[in-house]
Amino acid sequence: FPEFPEFPGLAVGKNKGATRGGKKGSRKRVIDPFLRKEWYDLVAPAHFTERSFGQTLVTRTTGKKIASDSLKGRVYTINLADLQGDENLSYRTLKLKCEDVNGKECLTNFYGMDFTTEKLRSLVRKWQQIVECSVDVKTTDGYILRVFGMAFTKKQPRQQKKTAYAQSAQLRAIRQQMMKVITEQCTSCDLKALVVKFTSEAISKEMESAAQRPHTRTLNYILL
Repeated sequence: FPEFPEFPGLAVGKNKGATRGGKKGSRKRVIDPFLRKEWYDLVAPAHFTERSFGQTLVTRTTGKKIASDSLKGRVYTINLADLQGDENLSYRTLKLKCEDVNGKECLTNFYGMDFTTEKLRSLVRKWQQIVECSVDVKTTDGYILRVFGMAFTKKQPRQQKKTAYAQSAQLRAIRQQMMKVITEQCTSCDLKALVVKFTSEAISKEMESAAQRPHTRTLNYILL
């Protein structure tokens, strides 16, 4: 076999720094991130039965980064049944926003309300119609809310017909009645009293009675 010349650029052992595992000391120390965290208690507004509803985690105050500033503005979702101690209210969820920090407690305020997914799915059925509306209202203490109303038509007493449809003029009248009741109820009280109305379904019952008086029977619900 012919002999090949040796190339000086391909010599073995030229790169002394390419040792197994990289350079010495290149690995960083693994520090547990939870060592720099601390727990804060979550406190609901005073008009709920159960005020303490959980804990939240935040990085400790270091330098100019203050822990309380990181906590303010956080929004927490909680089931209404846990706050009121009533399992019959488990189909509603509340959103509470942290507005102030007092020691190790995060003081929250009302931020929104909604239905659970299974409750919304159970409301929509065949042979009926849905009426929806939305109203922007302002409470007496200056809070601006966007309230969504939802109504479903239902059968009259001793009705033999399979469907419970309403005419378009009736649907418009029902929607106007719903918006009127929402505006009157929300603009006449402060946020604390309004949350009590929402959780007790007082506005929903008032909408139902106002909508079915001159038109058709309905079931009404409130979303935020």
